[in-house]
Amino acid sequence: MTQYFNRPSEKEKRRLLRNNMPNAETVIWTRLKGKQLLGYKFRRQYSVDRYIVDFYCPELKLAVEIDGDSHYQKGSEDNDRRRQAFIESFGIQFLRFTNEDVFKNLEGVIETVRRTALEMNSRGNPL
Repeated sequence: MTQYFNRPSEKEKRRLLRNNMPNAETVIWTRLKGKQLLGYKFRRQYSVDRYIVDFYCPELKLAVEIDGDSHYQKGSEDNDRRRQAFIESFGIQFLRFTNEDVFKNLEGVIETVRRTALEMNSRGNPL
């Protein structure tokens, strides 16, 4: 599946994004890394074809995206919609939060991810 997931051609871009994560992503990562969320392993800056999602749990096929300032520029909404539809075409569920959500309601964001993971697990989401 490397033809679509974490392609070698995107490796440098993923590394650059990991090394320059915005504050909101850093805050979320401290709560997702090390299997802290129900024992699920999340990866940061995971690529699906030419797109990179902020956080991804392969076991659940769950992507978590934190929308910062770049998502509110002209044309970004259409690009985000196309990008999300493409990623979802692989059976990946998408959760979106804003920087503001993270900074003002971190526990609510984490609870939403936790609840979604539990729901996906109860449906027997395939690996």
